[in-house]
Amino acid sequence: MTNFIPIFPLGVVVYPGEQLNLHIFEPRYKQLIRECMDMQKPFGIPVVIDEQMMEFGTLVEITMIKQVYDDGKMDIITRGIQVFRLLEVVKEIPDKLYSGAIVNYPDNESESVHPGMSAIVQAIRELHQLLRVEKNFPRPDNDMRSYDVAHLAGMSLQEEYELLQLFREDQRVEYLKRHLHKVLPVVKEMETLKERVKLNGHFRELRSLGFE
Repeated sequence: MTNFIPIFPLGVVVYPGEQLNLHIFEPRYKQLIRECMDMQKPFGIPVVIDEQMMEFGTLVEITMIKQVYDDGKMDIITRGIQVFRLLEVVKEIPDKLYSGAIVNYPDNESESVHPGMSAIVQAIRELHQLLRVEKNFPRPDNDMRSYDVAHLAGMSLQEEYELLQLFREDQRVEYLKRHLHKVLPVVKEMETLKERVKLNGHFRELRSLGFE
């Protein structure tokens, strides 16, 4: 399926099913949001990395207007629907301040629970414990999908975008597995280093190694 959508390029990756809260303040995007609300239509968030609009993004729907300010600014809640591929950007639309794009939607397997997800969730919880952070998980552990935990795995924007381009759940699970396999040892070593630094300058009782 190919269609035309209004776009709101942002330096974030939004995954299908994910909630994204936005503060709308630019006139062009205030117009975009008002029209999408009035027509009950979604809009697209293409990913921007290093000031470049990337090929893929996510179609989102507005689920709530949280607050409208006196000057027309808005706080809104959106939810990711599906991943799209940009075919053509339409920079000028008659009577519109915002841009649009012609897009299509790659087939994407995202509903099934992969058996490897339990190990991924466990590794992410270990990562959070090492970092001393607390994050809420959106589903019970046995019902978690890759999209549910992708933003909890400590990936860079580029890595999150690479995951967005994978359209099978087993591919996404493998990507997360490799990322955590790479990151966890580094974080553990940093924790060991911090403990060593804490000991520096303290009086310590050390045993002789028997070289008298």
